[in-house]
Amino acid sequence: MKFTSILTIVLLQTCGVVVQASKSPPLAFQSFFQRPKSQKSTQTTGAIDLENQLLEALDNQDRLSNSDQIASLVTQLEECGQGLPQPAIAPEVYGRWRLMQTTNADTASPIQRKAVDTSKFPIYQDITVNEETQNLIVSQVVKFSDTNELKVDALASTSSYPLEELSEREGTGKIMGLNILGVSLVGEEAKPDPTRPDSRINFVFDEGNFDFGGLKVPYPVPFRLPLFRDAVKGWIDITYLSNRIRISRGNKGTTFVLVKEDEQATTSE
Repeated sequence: MKFTSILTIVLLQTCGVVVQASKSPPLAFQSFFQRPKSQKSTQTTGAIDLENQLLEALDNQDRLSNSDQIASLVTQLEECGQGLPQPAIAPEVYGRWRLMQTTNADTASPIQRKAVDTSKFPIYQDITVNEETQNLIVSQVVKFSDTNELKVDALASTSSYPLEELSEREGTGKIMGLNILGVSLVGEEAKPDPTRPDSRINFVFDEGNFDFGGLKVPYPVPFRLPLFRDAVKGWIDITYLSNRIRISRGNKGTTFVLVKEDEQATTSE
């Protein structure tokens, strides 16, 4: 049961995800090690100090801590105006991000809340461009050990990598009025902020696999089944981005704080 709960979060949690692209040729973004030059930072000493305080606070809390200090620092960073512009298509958004903190929103599914709360396994988000299809991919990764993991891929869409099939989500996700899969914002409430262009990444979960030391087993969720396609759609609004911290708010009202991993520890597919 615990193992199942940990896995289910990957479908239900819209973390973090995310993403990029500049006007440079798309091939420049196909791996974690071939990225365009980063934009010059507009950060002030104040923003850097806030980041340092947040990183220190995150080290002393678990993923689901309802820390007033963390909440305050997140809000200050979101409102400081020093994050990278157009964060959803900024080169800095590519790579591997580790989930450090998430709010346990009432709109999240019960399984999601339990999984994040009890899971001791690190959760990551990888953002890449598929070399063959040129599709933007946001991958949710749960690492059980150095050789065992669950990876669930979502097709993503931004202004730089639009995905025609990805229409707006229509349903909230409630089943007979019950919060089973989590409750999403829809309609006017789900519209992106027009004052913050290129801050949103839309996505739809597409496929997943367990990887046990090279032995791959398909994740048993029919993401591509038309009946479920709307329910596995989501979006992330990136409210703050730097070269080391990303703050995002998802379609279920959850806030996510992620930290950029050492790029040398990641590998391209």
